[in-house]
This record gives sequence, structure tokens and C-alpha cells, in this order.
Amino acid sequence: MLVQFIRGFCMALADSVPGVSGGTIAFLLGFYDRFISSLDDVVHGGRDARKAAVLWLIKLGIGWVFGFVLAVLVLTSLFEEHIYEVSSLFMGFIICAIPIVAFQERAGLRQKWPFAFFVLAGAAIVVGVTLVNPLSGDGLGIDVAALTPLAAAYVFVAAMVAISAMVLPGISGSTLLLIFGLYLPILGAVRGLIGLDFTYLPVVLVFIAGVACGIALVVRLVRFCLEHFRGQTIYLIIGMMIGSLYAIAKGPLTLDVPQPPLAPETFSLLFFLLGAVIVAALQGLQWLLSRGKAAERQTSIPRAASKTGSMPRVQTGAAAADVQGTGRLQAVGPEAAERPSQSVKPVVSPDHTRSSASGGRSKAERGAHARK
Repeated sequence: MLVQFIRGFCMALADSVPGVSGGTIAFLLGFYDRFISSLDDVVHGGRDARKAAVLWLIKLGIGWVFGFVLAVLVLTSLFEEHIYEVSSLFMGFIICAIPIVAFQERAGLRQKWPFAFFVLAGAAIVVGVTLVNPLSGDGLGIDVAALTPLAAAYVFVAAMVAISAMVLPGISGSTLLLIFGLYLPILGAVRGLIGLDFTYLPVVLVFIAGVACGIALVVRLVRFCLEHFRGQTIYLIIGMMIGSLYAIAKGPLTLDVPQPPLAPETFSLLFFLLGAVIVAALQGLQWLLSRGKAAERQTSIPRAASKTGSMPRVQTGAAAADVQGTGRLQAVGPEAAERPSQSVKPVVSPDHTRSSASGGRSKAERGAHARK
């Protein structure tokens, strides 16, 4: 539960900042495939798969909601007052994350190296989206407190497109909301709803409906690409992460009062290194989680045995079971699937051989004596 909370919290912080994607966080922490498959199973999965996916996403969603509320209430002003430090931090985060992602997927990338040009395609997509970004997020004059049917349809479509970007590493859903002119209006509506101003409830519900529809339409395609064209998809994702560096540099232009883009004189090396430290800490967290899961799997068999009152037989090297008296020994327990059965000749002691031989001669002598 705590692990899922931390994951969701980190995703929410990234999703709330233009230029950064929560999908990048999921990919870096090693649960992106599970995230995509769970979203898909909620819509298209069977009963058991849907139940498991819902439980997993609820745990993740609790952390996401907490992180998003914190971002709306507290961190928004921090981003505006220290935009260059925040931009430097996310740059350090992304630059250090790219080689980690490439290393984790090195086998698939090596096999699909002719498709490396997908990196350029991914970078071009993100840069293109950023170039059509408005200079500020003042919006289109939509009164989200008094929503009209036309404005509701516009918010619905924008939410569909934004959530499609949020599940892709490198493309920021917040940046797309800026392009649609809805970033600040939606944040204002969420902030008002948190303050129990229910006049903003309709626009928030319309936005949530658009998000759900976008997930149903887009996530299945992403899952299909990861399962059947993983190498090409990873190249594309890495390109998107590279392109997001340009989006982060242009992030100050999206403030209420637009600021100049990030430049060498406003770049903060300290916060850049802090971003690298955060990546290292997240990798350490992932390593600890993998060790914890391995230890849990090792202790699951004794716990199951204690409930049933019997211990499973475990092959430890010499223990084996005779298969129907054929003289072939088959391993018993977990090692049976890893080691083939082997033919073992029965071991007979020399004393037993001599006694058997002498017994045989005595019997022959007694037979000859009887014939005489």
C-alpha cells in the first residue's frame, strides 16, 4: 500500500507540471507496463482481471489524489515563484532517467536497432506539441462555473486528449491543457471544488468523463504496441523523453505572467543535481521493492504449508522418487521443472553381491545332489 501511494504521489506531481509526464515516472519506477495493463483490464478485462486491476489502481489513485491536491493547493505558487529551479530539477530528472530506461530495455532495443529513427520521431512529436503551445495559460474565456453545452463538449474532448498524453512518457497532459487553454481553468475548478464550492462540480465531472473515455480508447493501443512492437515503442518513448527537455525549457512561458525560457544564466546546477539524486533514490526504492517481493515469494511456501498443516517436499539434491519402479528417478519439488529426470543404477554393496553369489552356488549344489 505504501509503495503504491508513493508511486501515485510522484505521478501526480509530474502530471500537474507542464512539460513533465506522469508516464515518465511510471516508466522510471518500473511499473509502466502494469499501469497500462491495469487501465486496459478495467475496460476490457475479464471479471478476475478487472477486480485485480481496480484494487491495484485504487491504491495508486490514493497517492495520486493526495499528490495532485497538494500540487493544486501548495506547489502551484512554488512553481510560479521558483520556475527556473523547478525546471532545472526536472531537466536533471529526465536526463538521468533516459540512460536508465535505455539500460533496462537494452535487450529489446538491441534487437530492434534498425528502428532507432523512432527516437527522432518521438522527439519531433513533443517539440511540435510544445511549439503550438500558447504563451500563457489564461484560457479561452470559458466560464467553468457556468458551463454551456458547447463548452462542456470542448472540455470533454480536451480531457480525452490530455489523458492520452499523460499515459505516454514524455508528453505532458498539462501542456496539452495549456494548448487547449484549459490548464488554469481546470486547476481553478479543482481548487474551488476542494474549497466546497460545488458550482465547479459540473465541469469537473465532464472532465473526469473525458478522461475515462480517453483511457478506454487509447490505453488498449498503447498496450498492444508494448506487447507486439516493444522495441519500436521504447525507441519512441525515449525520443519523447528527449523532446520533453525542450518542453521543460519553454515551461516558464506558460505561467500566468510569462517568463523568459530557461537559459544558461537562469539554469540552476544545484537543482539539476537534486533531480539526479531523486532519480537515484527512485532506483534504490525500486531495487528495495524487488528484493522485498523476492523475499516474500521465498517465504510464501512455508506460510502456505503452516495453514494446511503439511510441508511441501522440496528437492535438495539427492532426494528423488522412483517412477513406477522403472529405475528412473525424478526430482520432487520445485527443482523438478528445472532438472530433467535421470536414470540411476541401483547401488549394490560388495558383501551383498558375495552373499548372493554364494547363495546361488549352494542352491545349484543342492539341486545336483537331489538329482543324484
